[in-house]
Amino acid sequence: MENHLEAPIKETIKNLIKAGTTFDIEQLELIYHNNLKVIMIEQNGGKMIANKQAFKELFQTKKENGDTPLNTWVQFNHIETQGNLAHTIVTRKVNLTGEEQQLTLSIDLVWEEGRWQVTREVIFSQPLK
Repeated sequence: MENHLEAPIKETIKNLIKAGTTFDIEQLELIYHNNLKVIMIEQNGGKMIANKQAFKELFQTKKENGDTPLNTWVQFNHIETQGNLAHTIVTRKVNLTGEEQQLTLSIDLVWEEGRWQVTREVIFSQPLK
């Protein structure tokens, strides 16, 4: 059964994907919470940890380099809410680090300032299937 908050959360994630894939830094500023923490687990087991500023700089660099927009493909695997908190798991196919990969993202959100904001992304990268 879909709860009434599922649609707005999906919309927020779709807006995040649109902003990220087109390197829209202003939208990323709104969607990413000031306390954002991104943890990326690479295929080789290594990890990268970034805060809001560092993660936005990744997209800013792509924009400045004139990179082509990224793949917008997404599959929603799970959405749950509890009060002003939400959690979603999505699968993406995207070239974030130089090669097309399948990413599984665990995304935590909080409802603040009249909108859903992403507080944490845990990203697992795998070879594209």
